[in-house]
Amino acid sequence: MKKPLLTPHALMQGLSGQLARCWLGAGYLFLYLPIVALVLFSFNDSAVPRLWRGFTLRWYSKLFGDGEMLAALGLSLKLALLAATGSVLLALPASYALVKYPRFRGRALFAGMVSAPLVMPEVIVGLALLLLLVGMQGALGFPSRGLGTLLIGHSLLGMAYATVVIQARLRELPPALEEAALDLGARPQQVFVLVTLPMILQALGSAWLLTFSLSLDDVVVSAFLSGPGSTTLPLVIFSRARLGVDPSVNAMATLIILVVVASITAASLWAVRAERRRTRELCAAWKESPNKS
Repeated sequence: MKKPLLTPHALMQGLSGQLARCWLGAGYLFLYLPIVALVLFSFNDSAVPRLWRGFTLRWYSKLFGDGEMLAALGLSLKLALLAATGSVLLALPASYALVKYPRFRGRALFAGMVSAPLVMPEVIVGLALLLLLVGMQGALGFPSRGLGTLLIGHSLLGMAYATVVIQARLRELPPALEEAALDLGARPQQVFVLVTLPMILQALGSAWLLTFSLSLDDVVVSAFLSGPGSTTLPLVIFSRARLGVDPSVNAMATLIILVVVASITAASLWAVRAERRRTRELCAAWKESPNKS
């Protein structure tokens, strides 16, 4: 039997599929090939990135003896933890007010102020915060530039991103669940704690992780608000890059990448197991239900 000839439509579909796969592969290479190269060169015995002289671990031993780098990493992690938590705590009531109360006086101004850091250049945000804090220090005597000012700036920037994530989840919630709880006699505070909050926990976790990442790698705002003894890890790396990046920085980045990959893998496995357990519980409840059809 003769094979059917390919129609122009089928041929175009095949070509478009191959082009899409090639484009996807090129995108993955563009994103992840530099990370792979960074990890490989952290084991390079040569201080020149373009020259491979063999496998070594001396850059890792040098990293653990670098007090400035380790202190900057500790400060960045502490700052990111505090800023992410503060951003989510500030974004939660802001998101709830914008979604659940669509009409109140000054809503447009409030929504614009919350989302302003998203569209405003970080240079402007950092400079404005610096002028404000310097004026406050001159008038009131505080705050001095350091961890406190960094926390204010990172929380302000992270709140805008966290609000977007939490708002999106709140808009997807079916209002019938909260209305049913109110009809059953629950107070608004109880409805929020017992009904709304459990349903947006994943959004809160996503917002926390997003703001944690933003705070950990922020350079512009940190450059304006940091002070003596409060230099973050991105600022240390940026200052060293002017004279040539030491391979110990590659070792630091490799360790961070390993921690991130391990955390993502653990979180994914936990989510899969939780979903499977939830599915089993729903199936068991359905089998035991006397009203099943």
